[in-house]
Amino acid sequence: RMILGLVEEVLLRMNFSLETAQSGRRGIDLFDTGRFDLVITDICMPETDGNRVVRHIRNSPRHRTPVIGMSATPWKLANHRFDGVLPKPFQIAHLAETARLLTSQVC
Repeated sequence: RMILGLVEEVLLRMNFSLETAQSGRRGIDLFDTGRFDLVITDICMPETDGNRVVRHIRNSPRHRTPVIGMSATPWKLANHRFDGVLPKPFQIAHLAETARLLTSQVC
């Protein structure tokens, strides 16, 4: 929850509109019913992990949605489905730069 709060704070200060989910299943539900320019997911979450979240997105009609994966175990992010990777602990500037870069590429 602490990391979720930190990510939320940074993105709000960057003027992003956002929705948060405390589980992978809830994140998938939000993705399926909403419209997002970027998804940031942790690998270790309740119900469904971040690799399943990115797999769901890549198999959806909106498969080009940029996805940032974050984890204290970055070797679990090496499946090349993520557009960006944030190994924990990460610098706030790296989060901001990655989010800005990936959302600027969205058409």
